[in-house]
Amino acid sequence: MSTVRAVRLGPVSWQLRLRTTAILSIGLGMLAAAGCVALALGTYTMPDGGPVTPWDVLAVLTGGGDEGLAYVVWDLRLPRILTGALVGAALALSGAITQGIARNPLSSPDILGVTAGSSVAAVAVIALSGSRGQISGAAAEIGVPVASMLGGLLSALGVFALAWRGGIEGYRLVLVGLGAGSLLSSVTFWLLSVGDVDIATRAVTWLTGSLNGSGWIQVTPVAIALAVLVPIVVGGTHLLGALHFGDDTARSLGVRLNAARLTLLVLAVLLAGVATASAGAIIFIALAVPQVALRLTGSAQPPLLTSAILGAAFTVTADLVARTLLPSGELPVGVITAVLGAPYLIYLLMRRNRVGKAGV
Repeated sequence: MSTVRAVRLGPVSWQLRLRTTAILSIGLGMLAAAGCVALALGTYTMPDGGPVTPWDVLAVLTGGGDEGLAYVVWDLRLPRILTGALVGAALALSGAITQGIARNPLSSPDILGVTAGSSVAAVAVIALSGSRGQISGAAAEIGVPVASMLGGLLSALGVFALAWRGGIEGYRLVLVGLGAGSLLSSVTFWLLSVGDVDIATRAVTWLTGSLNGSGWIQVTPVAIALAVLVPIVVGGTHLLGALHFGDDTARSLGVRLNAARLTLLVLAVLLAGVATASAGAIIFIALAVPQVALRLTGSAQPPLLTSAILGAAFTVTADLVARTLLPSGELPVGVITAVLGAPYLIYLLMRRNRVGKAGV
């Protein structure tokens, strides 16, 4: 039985891989399940003292139910879940693009210094908006996301420029990215050390990555960014497919390598930047999720849409764990993703060391 089906819609046709479709469906189911549990689970209790049930949440979502629960669901939990899903999707999609550009499983915004560049710029704005009063509070709220995206873009362009030697070789790109990330992280720590305690606390919370306090104001920019960027990324899938076969093959197919890499890089950085600006530096999603999606689907390169859905499901699940793990409080979601992602990074490094730098 063939695992590939040809789908035609008028003059447009495409191939549908049954295995990829199955994994995509499972990912959507996991996302829906985690979202439903996150909506119902928490410290809030019903007026009769009983726990919140899925039926109570359903009543609220359909316009009825308890007024107190309605506030908790619509103003606290649902925006947090949507922010986590959108941020996770953006980060995973960004990681899939960067890994496709570099043809290296270690390539991600975390490893290539993009997150570190975003962090330096954002912490600098946070520091300037503190006790020195150089930036007003309203300007800071706008300046942090903008600075995060610009810092990540400049960092990525610098890393690619330093790693360029007549082309991009994945292993050199990772090494340059790690060096740039370490340098930029040192600058971030210096900014924290010279700032006030209150400023440092705010910045550290942002650097760890947290969905606590996320509202509709965080949902909107990520949703708009994904609505604009995802169709463009999907339209550039053929470029990633050509780059996967190497520079000579891509060039013979008529791909303008430098323009293609730069375009894809900008898209990846914008996705990572808007996600980081909304929820802070949530690490390892962009690194691990595309590789998990690749292995589950059996694709030749990280699948874009599957990575995005699995990234959304993973982030919402991790935030649910972070919110309910400790009875006395909650952890930043970045702590949970780091605990789960760090062992996977070690595994990738050990695997790459065994098979040589040409292995995947």
